[in-house]
Amino acid sequence: MKAVLFDLDGTLFDTAPDFIVVLNRLREQEQLPPLADEAVRAVVSNGARAMVALGFGTDEGHPAFEGLRQRFLDLYLAHLADKTVLFPGIRTLLDELAARNIAWGIVTNKPSTYTEPLMRAFDHLPAPGAVVCPDHVTNRKPDPEPVLLACQQIGCRPEEAIYVGDHERDIRAGRNAGMPTVACRYGYIDQGDDPANWGADHLVESAEDIWPLLRAHYLEMAGQE
Repeated sequence: MKAVLFDLDGTLFDTAPDFIVVLNRLREQEQLPPLADEAVRAVVSNGARAMVALGFGTDEGHPAFEGLRQRFLDLYLAHLADKTVLFPGIRTLLDELAARNIAWGIVTNKPSTYTEPLMRAFDHLPAPGAVVCPDHVTNRKPDPEPVLLACQQIGCRPEEAIYVGDHERDIRAGRNAGMPTVACRYGYIDQGDDPANWGADHLVESAEDIWPLLRAHYLEMAGQE
């Protein structure tokens, strides 16, 4: 194992608290009551359009939709690192990887406009070997292109990396790239969805389970421990 790649929202970072505040602030501006936290958390992985649709009961065909979406994004950019935190266990995992000279990287559908300032707010972490956003590629996840680009930037073959994510498109992207995958049940799972059905090689209940899993299945077996 030479690299571990992560989805960002719902896998590496718990970004939902900032999205919840921003969406409810926008609803307040429109004289609407706040939404429950869990309702927003469930759609974070589906992006700004899904959150605006949830927040205002409208779709992209509505005349007001694009204006609301842009206001939402502007608010988010101003507050994207106020309440966002690493999931428990992620810092330990990154430190363990760094101690073994195993690279880590991010492959996300979050545009670089938002990913880059978020990463700057967490510049105390071990430096990632790759950060791939949708504006860096032609095809976003579940296409394997961004996963393969991350491997290229790190300098490893796909089969030498592992992709960790909290959405079926993450698992499909990893599998399409030819690498083992880990599905995260703790992430932002759509209502009625079940990560056990995504076809991942492994399933974890919490981020604290990832390092023991990798150590047991990929390091000890390879004699890296």
